[in-house]
Amino acid sequence: MGFFRGNRGGGWRGRNTGSANESAGGRQPHRGRVQPDPGRNGPPDDELQSEVEDLLARELGATLVAAPGSAGVPTPLSVARIVEWFEANQFSYFLDSDGDLGGLWRGRLFYFFLFGDDGEILQIRGQWNREVAIERLSEVLEACNEWNADRIWPKAYVRVRDNGMVHVISEVATDLEHGVTDAQLSQLLHCGLSTGNMLFDTIDELYPDPATVAP
Repeated sequence: MGFFRGNRGGGWRGRNTGSANESAGGRQPHRGRVQPDPGRNGPPDDELQSEVEDLLARELGATLVAAPGSAGVPTPLSVARIVEWFEANQFSYFLDSDGDLGGLWRGRLFYFFLFGDDGEILQIRGQWNREVAIERLSEVLEACNEWNADRIWPKAYVRVRDNGMVHVISEVATDLEHGVTDAQLSQLLHCGLSTGNMLFDTIDELYPDPATVAP
C-alpha cells in the first residue's frame, strides 16, 4: 500500500490529536512509466507563491494545463485521468508495487490516493523531505496548529515513527462524488502540490538544513 495509505484514523498528529507510533515499513517503489525527477517538477518559488495566491483568491483558479478530454463535462475520477494531467504538464511520476501513484516535487514525495466506495475522494498527501527529532515534537505540532488556524490548504499534521523521528505531512482531500471536469481536476491537483510545498517551505525556514549552508 502507498505511503501511509492505511493510516486515515487516529494514527495522525495534527491539531490536538494523539500520537502515532508505527513501524517505518519503508518499502521501495518499483519503476513506473516515468521515474520521479525532483529537478523537473514544479514552478520556481516566486511563481509558486503568485500562483497559490491567485488560487486562493479565485477559489481554485486554474493555472496549469488541464488534461485532455471532455473539459467541460464532469466525469468520474480515475488514476488514468491524473496520469494524463501529469503527462500534459510533463511531470514525472511512478506507480509503486501496490499500484499507488506518486511523484517528487522539489524533492518532496507526494502520493495521489482515491478513497471511497467508488474511488470518488481525491487525497493528495505530501511528506516533507526531512525529519526532526522527537524532542522537537511540541514545536512542530505548534507550527502545524498555527498553519491550520491561518490557512485553508493543506491540512498539516505529523507522524511519529517507532524510531522517534517526526515526519511532517500535508493533505488536501476533496469529495468528487458527482464527477469532476478536467479543468477542476487540474485546479485541485495544482492546489495540493503548491500548498503542500508552501507548508514544507515554512518548515524549512523553522529548521534550516545545515548541509545547505557553507561551513
